[in-house]
Amino acid sequence: MDMQVWRSRLMTGQWFCHLPASLQDSLLAAARLRRLSSGQRLFKRGDPPCGLYAVLEGAVRIGTVSEQGKEALLSLVEPPHWFGEICLFDGQPRTHDAFALGQCTLLHIPQSVLLALLDEYPLYWRQLALLMSQKLRLTFINLEQLSLMPAPARLAHRLLLIAEGYGELDPPRRVLQLPQEQLASMLSLSRQTTNQILKELQGQGILNLKYGVIVILDAERLRALAAI
Repeated sequence: MDMQVWRSRLMTGQWFCHLPASLQDSLLAAARLRRLSSGQRLFKRGDPPCGLYAVLEGAVRIGTVSEQGKEALLSLVEPPHWFGEICLFDGQPRTHDAFALGQCTLLHIPQSVLLALLDEYPLYWRQLALLMSQKLRLTFINLEQLSLMPAPARLAHRLLLIAEGYGELDPPRRVLQLPQEQLASMLSLSRQTTNQILKELQGQGILNLKYGVIVILDAERLRALAAI
């Protein structure tokens, strides 16, 4: 299949659309299409590096499960987000599990192919570093919020981040396909606390709640709550 058919979707993402055209072409030329069924595992924690991925359709759940069976959900990766670049830099095993959330279509660039490309064009390393540094910045922000911000502000900030595709989407989305239990897991809050905050925001006309869906009605008031 010609990977160029996916270019327009990838171009809606801030990282890919700002790449040099030559690097865009090289990534698409090296890419393979991967389709996952709902719940299918892409890789698990400890797996060897397998390359770089972009989500084209559906979503990927990134997290880990403790020996007691408790899941820590770090993020939901949605189109047109790229992920998997950490192992590209250090060659170490995967740090977390990745599962398909619903039917999922991915673009996959194998590790060996990408490393060969970077050996040939070492200037491209900077572009991959920018992808990783964006996520590192978000990680520090989330750690700070976990320590300092009250739960309603953290929830509001995370909803805005998801709406913006963690910096990838402009303009942001208003409709988020996001079950409350997954949002609670990402925020390290109980399902009950998360539901209570969401209900209060719905009562204030900031959000509208549907089954598995959160609709942002007033982004400015949500932003004020997040103190952004």
